[in-house]
Amino acid sequence: MKKAVILLSGGLDSATCLALAKSQGFSCYALSFSYGQRHSAELLAAARVAKAIGVVEHKIVSLDVGLFQGSALTDESIVVPDYQEGEAIPVTYVPARNTIFLAMALGFAESVGARDLFIGASSIDFSHYPDCRPEFIDAFQTLANLATKAGVEGDKFTVQAPLQYLNKAQTIQLGLSLGVDYQLTVSCYQADELGKACGQCDSCTFRQRGFVAANVQDPTLYKT
Repeated sequence: MKKAVILLSGGLDSATCLALAKSQGFSCYALSFSYGQRHSAELLAAARVAKAIGVVEHKIVSLDVGLFQGSALTDESIVVPDYQEGEAIPVTYVPARNTIFLAMALGFAESVGARDLFIGASSIDFSHYPDCRPEFIDAFQTLANLATKAGVEGDKFTVQAPLQYLNKAQTIQLGLSLGVDYQLTVSCYQADELGKACGQCDSCTFRQRGFVAANVQDPTLYKT
C-alpha cells in the first residue's frame, strides 16, 4: 500500500486532507506540532481525528517555542484580531511555519518510505499567508526532490494540496462525502481548553461562512 504523511493540525482542512488521502488508498502517517500555539486544544482535536479516520501512526512533535516569535498565535501579549477584510498579511502569520512543518514531514516521509505529503493549504479562503500559495507548494516539491536521497535517485516526492482551489463550503462538502465528523475538529485561533471557539477570528469566520454556504449545520462549539 502507498504511504503518505499528512500534516494534521486538528482543524477542518487538515481533517479533510487526511480523509481524502485515506480514501485514495494511502496508508496514512499523521504529523502534528506543538509549537507554543495558544490554541493548543487543536492537538487534542488532531488526536481525535487521527483515531476516528484511522492512521498507521500519529506523531505530535514538540518544537522550541522560541522559533516562532512575533505572531499572535504564539505570543499572548499580541491580541488575536477579529476578522478584517483586506490583503495584508495578518499578525496571526507564524514565521515560516509551513516550511518548517513540511521539512519535518519530508524527513519523516523519507524515513518510512512515503512519497506523498498532504497539506491542507488553500489559496481561496485563507488569510493571505505566503506559505499557503500554490507557488510555495510547487517550490517546496522542487526542493524535496533536490534535497533527498530518494528524490535525486528518481523516487520522487509529491506535495499534495488538494484543497488549494476549494473554498470552505466545497471543502466541507468534500469532507462530509468522505465521512468526516467536523465536530471533532478545532479551527479557532484562540479556542479555550475545551475547544470552544471565539467565533470572531479569521479562522472562525471562514469556517462559519463555509457551513452557511454549504447549507450544513455548524457543529462548532462557541464560547458565547
